[in-house]
Amino acid sequence: MNKGIFYAIGAYLVWGLFPVYWKWLNFVPALQLLSHRIFWSFLLMIIILIVLKEGKTFLSIAFQKHTIKVYSIAAILIGINWLIYVWAVTNDHIVEASLGYFINPLLSVLLGVIFLRERLRIWQWVSIGLATCGVAYLTVTHGKIPWIALSLAFTFALYGLVKKKAPLNAEFGLTLETGILFLPAAMYLVYAERSAQAAFLHHSLVSDILLIGAGLVTTIPLLMFSSAAHRIPLSQIGILQYLSPTLQFLLGVFVYHEAFTLSKFLGFCFVWLALLIFAVEGFVSYRSKLALAGSQ
Repeated sequence: MNKGIFYAIGAYLVWGLFPVYWKWLNFVPALQLLSHRIFWSFLLMIIILIVLKEGKTFLSIAFQKHTIKVYSIAAILIGINWLIYVWAVTNDHIVEASLGYFINPLLSVLLGVIFLRERLRIWQWVSIGLATCGVAYLTVTHGKIPWIALSLAFTFALYGLVKKKAPLNAEFGLTLETGILFLPAAMYLVYAERSAQAAFLHHSLVSDILLIGAGLVTTIPLLMFSSAAHRIPLSQIGILQYLSPTLQFLLGVFVYHEAFTLSKFLGFCFVWLALLIFAVEGFVSYRSKLALAGSQ
């Protein structure tokens, strides 16, 4: 198997199994979980940079005005995304969270049209229309907007849009993003400790290991994804990315027994059909470009 495909599958498997990890820590408040995720991720990235002897390079290019501005926006977006996701999982909304990541690729394409003036092909517009119908149907049948799904989709799509303008590689970028959030996260953990709300060192050795491990499960799939993106075509990544929300959906329905009514199923069907059309159209378009390039 191509190493790139291996790394991509590994990253999406880890992301797909995230609900299991956060469910083990569902006694910890979401904001505290987020703070641990940021705190330990930053420390781990610093260690990685030291081991790779890239610390000086990072310091020489990271702290420029434009770079700090871009990554501050990215850090806020990914911080909000992580907080909503952890809260959703620990409060039994895994299925709706998976919907957000099903919608995300389509939303990313739409943002490309709005902000980058990219042009969509007809079947891409059809996909976006079907997904919109699915969200509208779920809103009408349940009497409320699926805010968890939409919030996760919008924050991650906007994060991806910002990262398109980001000058640093994946390792440096993640270090800077978590570094920007590190001080607020550390301050909150100190506050939680002083107000007797802290989970770390106050429950069990297993929970302490899992909280520290939050940094590992955050950084490893991101680094694997970065390696995959350099080795395989985006068309393959585009197809493999649906592995993650599919696993999350299956966990929510069959392992954690979240309610999945007929009306929810119909709403999801709109989105799944949209993604099927989107994936097939993207694959066909990619093969056509390859064939055209080969004939020239």
